[in-house]
Amino acid sequence: MFEDQWWSRLSPSTRAWLIDNNGDAVPDDVACEVANVGGPVAAEVASEDGPKPDLFYSDEIVDWVEQKSNYED
Repeated sequence: MFEDQWWSRLSPSTRAWLIDNNGDAVPDDVACEVANVGGPVAAEVASEDGPKPDLFYSDEIVDWVEQKSNYED
């Protein structure tokens, strides 16, 4: 699915979280909503803080969200 299609299906609070925390570890609920609307699946990365892996989006998605946030300002 094209990025604009899944992005527009996200709740405003999830879009805001992705913009405000772009590049950070992604909470399970945010990653789940993104995947449920056809967006990218976050990759698991071993956590330094515990046994559960952290979720992150690829550099390509991080860059895309940054570009998207520039249009929303």
